[in-house]
Amino acid sequence: MKQYTLCIPCLFGLEGLVGDELRRLGMEQVRVEDRRVYFTGGDEAIARANLFCRMGERVMLQLARFEVHSFEDLYQGVKAVALEDLIPKDGAFPVKGYSLSSQLHSVPDCQAIVKKAAVDRLGAHYGISWLPETGNTYQLRFSIMKDVCELFLDTSGQSLHKRGYRAVGNDAPLHETMAAAMVTLAHYRGRDFFWDPFCGSGTIVIEAALIAMNRAPGLNRGFAAQNWETIPKSVWQQAREEAKDKEFHGDYRILGTDIDPNSIGIAISNAKKAGVSKLIEFREADATRMSLPAERGVIVCNPPYGERMMEQRSAQRLYRAMGKHWRFANQWNKYIISSEPEFEYYFGAQATKKRKLYNGRLQCNVYMYYPSKK
Repeated sequence: MKQYTLCIPCLFGLEGLVGDELRRLGMEQVRVEDRRVYFTGGDEAIARANLFCRMGERVMLQLARFEVHSFEDLYQGVKAVALEDLIPKDGAFPVKGYSLSSQLHSVPDCQAIVKKAAVDRLGAHYGISWLPETGNTYQLRFSIMKDVCELFLDTSGQSLHKRGYRAVGNDAPLHETMAAAMVTLAHYRGRDFFWDPFCGSGTIVIEAALIAMNRAPGLNRGFAAQNWETIPKSVWQQAREEAKDKEFHGDYRILGTDIDPNSIGIAISNAKKAGVSKLIEFREADATRMSLPAERGVIVCNPPYGERMMEQRSAQRLYRAMGKHWRFANQWNKYIISSEPEFEYYFGAQATKKRKLYNGRLQCNVYMYYPSKK
């Protein structure tokens, strides 16, 4: 049985959560590093990781790892890889990558070298001087960090955060993977009342519904490796059948509110695309004035914040209003993500715990407030 070293890159700060998720899926030799998690497995692991992973960005198959101090090192390292074991004669193999803290710092030059080495290797194996690249896609990805190159094949295609339900988003949306991470940090499993008071396009409440019903986030989309000749179609079919068998069917109390009626319309549409519209109530409301929807529960939210001065001041006023209005929400666990370094000051309360995360390249904290024990 074929065994691969696989890698899931993720947003900075989510590595531990992704590692835990892979262990729950029964993956072997899980190893957590900065912005990526490694594990081992065969074709079944590739299919299951793509379907079930909520917080990773993609599933990559590691082809090689070697030191590079010159373009010749890079060329020879890639050319030594048995690419023909995975890429057929007509396979398309575009190249993407990055280089950090390394002697080879020109990414376009590195891309060209990797492409040339792959063309020379495959051309020599198939006995042709020109490769048509008219078949299925085998995306090559490289990363060069501190003069060490890793070469991967991307099994996912589109990033895993693209679940297929968010055709339209509003300003500064939270990635689906980050939204799932916040719901996971809140330990929400469908038992409590769940409320996002700034639901926007609905990403957090949709991810909460998917987690409550234990639905695989990749169930409604396809993956690049589904078209590869080396992975039997039955592997993907079995993984999808497993996903369907693991779903729960219960009644959940999930509420998304927003002051903007246009956002509510987008959120309703996205929830329908995700197949969870019956599980979520959406309501137009001002989170700083409305009555609490239940005596206790879980609040998970991404309140608006601004990077420009006037927007930032508006966000700070919002945080003050939130803190004042939610002062009496003593029985609610609150998980609030913000890039405002003085959030606790404006909110008027020190968080019980906080965790640093990155929403894309923007450094944020998740501020966690728990009911006081008397």
